[in-house]
Amino acid sequence: MSPDRRGPLVVAHRGASAARAEHTLAAYELALAEGADGLECDVRLTRDGHLVCVHDRRVDRVSSGTGVVSEMTLRTLGELDYGTDGEPAELLTLSQLIELTLDWTSRPTKLFIETKHPVRYGGLVESKVLAELARYGLAAPASANHSRAVVMSFAATAVWRIRRSAPLLPTVLLGDASRYLGGGAAASTVGATAVGPSIKTLREHPEIVDKAAAAGRATYCWTVDDPADVRLCKELGVGWVATNHPGRTKKLLGG
Repeated sequence: MSPDRRGPLVVAHRGASAARAEHTLAAYELALAEGADGLECDVRLTRDGHLVCVHDRRVDRVSSGTGVVSEMTLRTLGELDYGTDGEPAELLTLSQLIELTLDWTSRPTKLFIETKHPVRYGGLVESKVLAELARYGLAAPASANHSRAVVMSFAATAVWRIRRSAPLLPTVLLGDASRYLGGGAAASTVGATAVGPSIKTLREHPEIVDKAAAAGRATYCWTVDDPADVRLCKELGVGWVATNHPGRTKKLLGG
């Protein structure tokens, strides 16, 4: 997942989520229109085994309903409204987001999929993600650089499951500074191809980028919204920045 050497590539965090309801079709369509280089999503399993794009364990914050995602069926979840400000929006499944990404022909766009842990279904989440990627021909890219999908997690075990089953699929081990200050040792242990510090961690430990690069790993930083932080990421050589403002961030980077 090597970045363009002109500067960080821009990943739309849950879509263009500063302007549209997160994880909705409208948010991702806007992100693509604004020139995002990648789309980020969080996935969870429903009670009947479907992968849906929802960040929280519960749907209370992002929908018109209440309840735990893993205890609800796709049909029940699909009956809720996920829009904001009077703009209704439907639940988005991972398969729908994959299709949107692949159908966007203006330029190749990567899909960054974060699996959430701990969850009641454990490693089944990664198995389902890989099966879905395989269904669209994305689970076994010719090389990591040419992959259209990246899988991420804060759980080292989740990253290891992906690397073991799909060794050419790029992965990001998300987490705090302690994981990376030893030159990427933890990332190396689980086979991650990139490290994923928060912008707060990066401000406190800018050496992370060079240490990761020395270990042959890219850097993915989240969530980078402040213009000063965007400039910092560019100066440090961060490969990918996740942001709620993809259009504005692209302009700041001269894209």
